[in-house]
Amino acid sequence: MGQHLSPLAKIGLAAIFFILYAPIFFLIFYSFNSGDTMFDFKGFSMQWYRELFHDTRMLIIVLNTIIVALLSALFSTIFGILGALAIYNAKKRQTKNMLLSLNNVLIVSPDVIIGASFLILFTIAGVKLGFYSVLLSHIAFSIPIVVLMVLPKLMEMSPSLIDAARDLGANSWDVLTKVIIPFISPGIFAGFFMALTYSLDDFSVTFFVTGNGFSTLSVEIYSLARRGISLNINALSALLFLVTLLLVVIYHFITLRNNKASGLGVQKR
Repeated sequence: MGQHLSPLAKIGLAAIFFILYAPIFFLIFYSFNSGDTMFDFKGFSMQWYRELFHDTRMLIIVLNTIIVALLSALFSTIFGILGALAIYNAKKRQTKNMLLSLNNVLIVSPDVIIGASFLILFTIAGVKLGFYSVLLSHIAFSIPIVVLMVLPKLMEMSPSLIDAARDLGANSWDVLTKVIIPFISPGIFAGFFMALTYSLDDFSVTFFVTGNGFSTLSVEIYSLARRGISLNINALSALLFLVTLLLVVIYHFITLRNNKASGLGVQKR
């Protein structure tokens, strides 16, 4: 049975959510300001959104960000699945723990150190800073996240499923595509959306590895903010917040569908 929150706990929880979301809604509110400051709301207007959609350079940067996020999420999901399978199939427990620890180190490492490391690596390797350097960096720091999303699902899987498939004549490819992948699909979707989110809002690593002529939204918003407060940033941030909410809703419904499918599977057994 679930425990009911005390009134004090409810007040504390409400205060925390207010502190987290009030600045975001304040920012969105002033994106509709007909004035040009965040200190005096002169009236409702969509001018900043119109200016944003007429800014060709900003639209190109948005497209760059989406392409990098989708590609990095796709490739990091593929490599993350392979990494999780390698950890899961490790024979020795010591080897498995070592691989998992190396994976976790990349997650807890400061983004500044990771970004500087990639910058040094690309400079030594002669890789030109731009689209490919950003994409490779995003893939690299997203893979450990996918591994952590997929590995628990592999641990939940009963070895008897694989043994039964092999007894029925399935080869290794059939076992992977028809038994393992369908079972761990909730973890795969979770890893993909986590990698997509991390790529969309990453700043520290991207700031180090981006070059002239290529930029992402996080770096561009930082550059705009340094020049001075402009309500273009509010409009852009409001749209990003809506996109993030949409991703969360999509992930929520995918999770519900997978949970229902799992429940039906248990009932049939």
